[in-house]
Amino acid sequence: MRIIKLNATDSTNSYLRHLNTLEKVEDYTAVITKNQTQGKGQRGTVWLSESSKNLTFSVFKDVSAIDLKEPFYMSMAAALAVLNALHGLSLPRLSVKWPNDILSENKKICGILIENVIKQNSINASIIGIGLNVNQTEFENLPQASSLKRITGQHFDTDELALGILQQLKHYFLLLEAGRHSEVKTEYENLLFRKNKPSTFKDAEGLMFSGFIKGVAPSGCLQVLLEDDILKEFNLKEISLLY
Repeated sequence: MRIIKLNATDSTNSYLRHLNTLEKVEDYTAVITKNQTQGKGQRGTVWLSESSKNLTFSVFKDVSAIDLKEPFYMSMAAALAVLNALHGLSLPRLSVKWPNDILSENKKICGILIENVIKQNSINASIIGIGLNVNQTEFENLPQASSLKRITGQHFDTDELALGILQQLKHYFLLLEAGRHSEVKTEYENLLFRKNKPSTFKDAEGLMFSGFIKGVAPSGCLQVLLEDDILKEFNLKEISLLY
């Protein structure tokens, strides 16, 4: 397992993607930086992080040996890897806010962005970008954000956290390689934020509605129980869950 440490880079995902064009990248190669200047989040958002206080890294995963008819299983595996690496750190009520934000109580402590490498019209590899709020304690204009230190009062070693996440990533991708997709999906669904609780959503037009999260489809669409017992599936561009 190769770990590349950088003082600064625009984006660890971009760094790994460029490296993959220059050489054959070893499976589970990780790029860790103290300062990410142009970090990316879901839906084209920007991931802001104070220098040297958080864990910002990306992992190269060769997925050529995995049956990936539904790429969302990689997202589930990555979310479970981060969440399980955080167990035992005195963080209350860890959960996954669909599709793959990690929450403690109702505060976001981690975001994940997966970018796929396509070769011959199929996914050959994935670059898993992980931004974990560790020792930063101030989040200006981000009321839903928090960090490990802010929640627990403890200071954490980011390198140890990275190694723990890498170990968990190997565990969950081994399950996928063994064809145990249903186990990964069941565990993911059991940890979904606000599952089976009355929740408020906003659609692409900005209209709000209520429903109950029931699970996810293999495609990654969120399954929401609406009025009149209608179970409807929504993709990431169609719906957002309001806190």
